[in-house]
Amino acid sequence: MAVKKKGLGRGLDALFPEKSVKPAEKKTEQKPVATNESLHQQEEGSLNASAVKSAAETKDTAQAAVVEEPKKSEMLVKISKVEPNRTQPRKQFDEDALLELSESIKQFGILQPLLVSDKGDYYEIIAGERRWRAAKLAGLKEVPVIIKEFNDQQVVEISLIENIQREDLNPIEEAMAYKRLIDEFKLKQDNIAERVSKSRTAVTNSLRLLKLDERVQQMLIDEMISAGHARAILAITDKDKQASVAMKIFDEKLSVRETEKLVKHIVEPPKKTQKTVNTAEDAIYESLEEKMKGIVGTRVFIHRKKNNKGKIEIEYYSRDELERIIELFESIR
Repeated sequence: MAVKKKGLGRGLDALFPEKSVKPAEKKTEQKPVATNESLHQQEEGSLNASAVKSAAETKDTAQAAVVEEPKKSEMLVKISKVEPNRTQPRKQFDEDALLELSESIKQFGILQPLLVSDKGDYYEIIAGERRWRAAKLAGLKEVPVIIKEFNDQQVVEISLIENIQREDLNPIEEAMAYKRLIDEFKLKQDNIAERVSKSRTAVTNSLRLLKLDERVQQMLIDEMISAGHARAILAITDKDKQASVAMKIFDEKLSVRETEKLVKHIVEPPKKTQKTVNTAEDAIYESLEEKMKGIVGTRVFIHRKKNNKGKIEIEYYSRDELERIIELFESIR
């Protein structure tokens, strides 16, 4: 079944410079694509029209640009002449999903051409690496491409936008792509947000994930924790503690809300009553806390007040643990 195409986003309008497509005769292995004309026109509408005209121009002008674009821009080339882009934001590909796509390609072919740049001896993928990988698995000898020329910044932006709109990037890959646009191309977060059609807050929160311990980042990549869990962990500055909390989240299957409460207790532990001069009495209360901890099975704090009064605080980290504690109390009534 053909997959519904998505446009490449409002931010792409400013990315495509007015350049003509290189003539087809440059590569002897190129062949004009005689099929999928409607898809070709869709591609021209979403990509090539933007390559000629900016977003500020009218719809009619953009449509005229589609007509002016040479139809020879869509070609069949040998798959061996196509190589992935080393700056591709996406680093991981789901093997099962690739196999499914390859089976679809065996039946229906590649319905949307790859976007590539001409590097002389080969073509470098700008958008469509997943289709290219699946085509190789399907045993295709040739793939349809559209040849365009972009600078390094535009290549990164286009790859980023394509992957974000298809939700193909994991949170760390997305954050790394944003960081590269900032570090290498001096873009502001506002500029990035506009290009990828996201809020500035979303971009900022994404970049903050790179402050996590590498072990936590890997757990996020492996989907052992969610981005919501990761953002909650950011409140902890100690890297080892971050990793410890992340593992606790995974082991105990904590929700984001439960994680936020856990982190709050770590960052802002309950304030104990100021210790009295009587250190012997302190030791007694500490011993009682440990004794209660052994009975209840979780952390217990005794907060002392004047006149031998006080309160007992019992921590729990999940709904199941709370129910267990309640059952324990009910059993001793």
